[in-house]
Amino acid sequence: MIGKPRFKRPGENSWQEDKADIDAHSSTQFVYNAHHSLAIELQRQRLPIFKNRNHIIYLLEKYQTLVLIGETGCGKSTQVPQYLVEAGWASDGKCIVITEPRRVAATSLASRVADERNSILGTDVGYTIRFDDCTGSMTKIKYMTEGILLREMMGDPLLTNYCVIILDEVHERTLLTDIIMGLLKKVLRKRRNMRVVVSSATVDAEQLRDFFNTNTTKDSSKDTATILTIEGRTFPVDVFYVREPVADYVKAVVETCLRLHEQEESGDVLCFLTGMEEVDRAVSLLSEHAKLIKEEKQKLLALPMYGSLPNAEQLKVFWRAAKDTRKIIVATNIAETSVTIPNIVYVIDSGFAKIPWFEVETQTNSLIVAPISKASAEQRAGRAGRVRSGKVYRLYTEEAYESLVDVTPPQMQRSDLAPAILQLKALGIDNVLRFNFPSSPPSKNLLSGLELLYALGAIDDNGELTNPVGMKMAEIPLEPVFAKCLIASGEIGCSEEMTTILAMLQVQNVFVRPAGGQAALKARVAHRKFEVEEGDLITLLNVYTAYEKNRTSVWCQKNFLNSKALQRVTEIRTQMRRLLRKLEIEAMSCNGDVQQLLKCITAGLFPNAAYLHYTGVYRTVRGSRDLYIHSNSCLYTVPQPQWVLFCEILQTNKTYMRELTVIRPEWLEQLAPHFYERAAIDPI
Repeated sequence: MIGKPRFKRPGENSWQEDKADIDAHSSTQFVYNAHHSLAIELQRQRLPIFKNRNHIIYLLEKYQTLVLIGETGCGKSTQVPQYLVEAGWASDGKCIVITEPRRVAATSLASRVADERNSILGTDVGYTIRFDDCTGSMTKIKYMTEGILLREMMGDPLLTNYCVIILDEVHERTLLTDIIMGLLKKVLRKRRNMRVVVSSATVDAEQLRDFFNTNTTKDSSKDTATILTIEGRTFPVDVFYVREPVADYVKAVVETCLRLHEQEESGDVLCFLTGMEEVDRAVSLLSEHAKLIKEEKQKLLALPMYGSLPNAEQLKVFWRAAKDTRKIIVATNIAETSVTIPNIVYVIDSGFAKIPWFEVETQTNSLIVAPISKASAEQRAGRAGRVRSGKVYRLYTEEAYESLVDVTPPQMQRSDLAPAILQLKALGIDNVLRFNFPSSPPSKNLLSGLELLYALGAIDDNGELTNPVGMKMAEIPLEPVFAKCLIASGEIGCSEEMTTILAMLQVQNVFVRPAGGQAALKARVAHRKFEVEEGDLITLLNVYTAYEKNRTSVWCQKNFLNSKALQRVTEIRTQMRRLLRKLEIEAMSCNGDVQQLLKCITAGLFPNAAYLHYTGVYRTVRGSRDLYIHSNSCLYTVPQPQWVLFCEILQTNKTYMRELTVIRPEWLEQLAPHFYERAAIDPI
């Protein structure tokens, strides 16, 4: 184990018969596939988008950009690429690409479309997400995350391998969505035979059409962009509000679920909460109540749904429950637009969501729990009207609904822009300030992003990418601070350990933490075996090192570790090491020298330094923001170290630091002398 332990612990058939069996099986399989294909084709024809098939093909022949507006579930994410392939758009060897904001959406949609086309995933239809490529040379329909498309533009700025780009879920207005729209506007001017479909559920369609429209005259016949709205197949939805505000919305969600289960007729329930911890807490409470329900009543099955959930667990929400069972899905806002869960009749809306927010003064990214917008509230309510008349229970007053903002501000206006600037610089856009964004970002955020990249050594005094550091950072699909850690690991001599740590950080739920009882105590004791006083990152390294020696689900279960998450870490780690070879970073091990490893972490994460103030709270060096250690950290129950680095900030009732590493203050002066000096880091 690396690091200093936190605690001291004292008959055969003939060939002809075989052939007959095979032939009989093949004919049976053929009949099954024929019926299966017919059922899928009938299902496709019942979707609202089917009657607009010819309109979509015609408009893409006439216009370069089509803004497609339609409710989630109308079929635009799965059917449009199939219509284009059937119309011959991918017949010249080029590919149709659909971008998704989330990995779960890209993988689940690709699987669904491959099933509809009766093909094996990865052949005719495939997906590409970070550290996972499931495509081939014959792929015609490719689903991918937005970040992957942006990286492909670095090698092929004009995207010559693609004929149609479909931007899905544009209403979420993520940082990468806005960057890609700005870049595609430039690409469309160079490639007149290329087409772009901007697909969304709720968005200002006129604004997007005007953004992509390259015609500056009043002659509408020469427009290059147009709008098509698809009528959704929705049923009436009754909306109910609470009379008084609720004190604990997680508890209120559980109580509303139980009351609904007793009083309402059959139909599945979808509940919206903010994050993984709240979802797991609610599912645990509902599961406990489900055991108490008498057998003669309808049973209750509670299932979680969030982005970091293992793929096998995510798929459970799509399975049809038994006739005597009501399914209750507790989800984050991933179920708001990214995926459509069948048979939802009732929706319980907490009124909150977790959104990323960047504070320029303290240079910190936070996940804050904030009230949703009216557009999000309507989107959540729309989940209830898919199969029959539904009901929505909003856990906030009608007055509170009226006070909500109309739409959530685009991520471009509330994010750390350093990753975006780095990508734009790598694409050859030197003057980022003049880049045509759909929504202009605040100038202070742009300046802050440039300062961070300069501090990390990614750009020089003239604002140009440095070689090799800046070029390599742009190639690595990680946050700039983590990319710098990976590059520094080759120089310091601990790249093997650093790839393991960074791979572990890509998976959120390595530790299994039961909600209470004896299991929670056993889990706490089991996790202590891996914990060290150097912090969470070295603890994660110890977890994977131990897992490598055992690699069994029984061992993981015994130590309360998520075996599927650790399998995913193995895949990511393999991809990272392949990337190291591509970037010519030497693969080396520090052989247990923890000081060497801590210095490497400091070389990249130095902007995220915090010190223990004499008042008993931690403060950021820049901005003097009060911070607290998160309860899941291995440093939570030990004497507080003087100096720490954090990977992430989470804001709930307090501002918590997550994934901590204990460091020495002199390392900040040694490794980042341009960023820190003694007067700035003295806590007194």
